[in-house]
Amino acid sequence: MASPLIGITGAGIGGLAAAIALRRLGFEVAVFEQAAQFARVGADINLTPNAVRALDGLGLGVGEALRETAAQPTYRISRMWDSGEVTSKLEMARAAEESYGAPQLTMHRADLMQALENALPAGVVHLGKRVSTVGQGRDSVELAFADGTTHEVDVLIGADGIHSAVRTAMFGPEHPDFTGVVAYRAVVPAQRLAGVPNLDAFTKWWGPAPESQIVTFPLNRGRDIFIFATTPQDSWRHESWTTPGSVDELRAAYVDFHPEARALLEACDSVLKSALYVRDPLPVWSAGRMTLLGDACHPMMPFMAQGAGMAIEDAVVLSRHLSGVDLSTQASVSQALQRYEQSRRERTARVQIGSRGNNWLKAGGNADWVYAYDAWQVPLA
Repeated sequence: MASPLIGITGAGIGGLAAAIALRRLGFEVAVFEQAAQFARVGADINLTPNAVRALDGLGLGVGEALRETAAQPTYRISRMWDSGEVTSKLEMARAAEESYGAPQLTMHRADLMQALENALPAGVVHLGKRVSTVGQGRDSVELAFADGTTHEVDVLIGADGIHSAVRTAMFGPEHPDFTGVVAYRAVVPAQRLAGVPNLDAFTKWWGPAPESQIVTFPLNRGRDIFIFATTPQDSWRHESWTTPGSVDELRAAYVDFHPEARALLEACDSVLKSALYVRDPLPVWSAGRMTLLGDACHPMMPFMAQGAGMAIEDAVVLSRHLSGVDLSTQASVSQALQRYEQSRRERTARVQIGSRGNNWLKAGGNADWVYAYDAWQVPLA
């Protein structure tokens, strides 16, 4: 008789973290990824202490590998767009490690993906597997892929992003909402920004409206600086959510910002421009033997830097709820998945709503409710 199998759609941050956590418990796991190969895509990732602590708990050298290439911002600083006034300054680095048990790490997204991939043995991740249909029976879930193959699993976790095929199979088709905000992203060598202060910190320049801001933080142990800027835009007509952007358009959008903020944009040679989409918090994440995690159930604006962190927390808490569960019994599986979403729904909805409002830590305040969360120790529903 075959061993029980947990299937995960999507080999992103949340999907790979879930695979590692579940394998630690002895489960057999298969991850189905639509891409034909792994590639170094995406510019940056900002992991706050709650996310780093969750990753550290995975073991297998994940946390150590991240610290090899990441930067550790010294402070989280808020500044006003026009005057440059510092409205809040939260010490990070060693102080964060002492307060929360882990530092903040900022790095290239590909470095995080590499650390997660290296923690899984060959054969766990199946590439080129685009889901076409999902069918759930009493005892299993059957996946049909675009390449004509099928696979049967005992539990299915949809970690396949904002366009989740698993969510569609459970709840029907829906469309994300364009927020009316676009984002520009660029990476600049730090040496090009000589004279700009606080390059070793996470700095957020708050604009005249919530939709307008510039965020910077170090990458590659401080050798590069990541620049992220958002601005309102009425519509988005491109087929892709991300396109090459115009440096001149970027600079024009922030022409009234403080000279030190404008200096960041003057150093940019090229930028990517993306439309930001969201969904409202889902009231239900699970159905029978299927559940969701990460952007598949709670996509959010980037303003609290918690999208990846929430997916990683989901992965850990989900693994804890499945620990010791008999996967052959539908009632046991269904109850475990319902308890998982009960454990996570309130926190993720609060972060979703807070990210959309974009006021968190603008004028100081307590970061503990976000950073002090420990996915490995938090009481379960």
